[in-house]
Amino acid sequence: MKRILLIGIGAGDPDHITVQAIKALHRVDVFFLLDKGPAKEGLVDLRRMLCERFISGRSYRFVTADSPEWSRSGPDYGAAVDGLNQDKQAIFERLIREEMLEGETGGVLIWGDPSLYDSSIRIMERLAAGTLGIEYEVFPGISSLQALTARHKTTLNRIAKSVEITTGRRLAAAYPPDADSVAVMLDSEFVAKRYADRDLEIYWGAYIGTADEILIAGKLAEVADRIDAVRQQARQEKGWIMDSYLLKQPDK
Repeated sequence: MKRILLIGIGAGDPDHITVQAIKALHRVDVFFLLDKGPAKEGLVDLRRMLCERFISGRSYRFVTADSPEWSRSGPDYGAAVDGLNQDKQAIFERLIREEMLEGETGGVLIWGDPSLYDSSIRIMERLAAGTLGIEYEVFPGISSLQALTARHKTTLNRIAKSVEITTGRRLAAAYPPDADSVAVMLDSEFVAKRYADRDLEIYWGAYIGTADEILIAGKLAEVADRIDAVRQQARQEKGWIMDSYLLKQPDK
């Protein structure tokens, strides 16, 4: 039986990896890395560094494959994501068949937490139900939202108040009417700027937990333009940006 471990490695700070995750790393014979190209090679380098830092007393190997290309700008976003996941599933199926021996354990290092806006669990669920004959386990990690609120010294929720975790695409469609706090991920356009006329506070961060971390907080109306400019400059300089933010009603 082949076994796959989906291991959350946190939002960028190596010190955020959990003891449970370190124990899981020590079980892995082969780590699968999906390479997203030169602009994001730092994400692959971090995964290698974590293994070098935390694994001792055993040998392991890396197998790298090119991550499939896709576009978010098409008319049917859901179909595009489903197509991407099917392509990833095909890659993982090939890697498991060709690069693992029977009885070995493979590892996939998930940025942040495997359960939050990541499709690896769904992919492995499908593979486990197929003809590969694999089993898989999931190990949680520190998500970007957890790291974001810690760095800003705030909380996702307030007592007896609701929180909604959503995406920029959903926020663009409508502001959640009943949520006291709105945590936003995967926002390529900084949609929050559209709501600058509302009485909201924002806690924003990019590259959380890394040496390039950027943090801005304040009244949305006062800092929205600054955040927009800073994130555009950061994206231009690095070639990519990974950010998240929390919108809150002000304390009354």
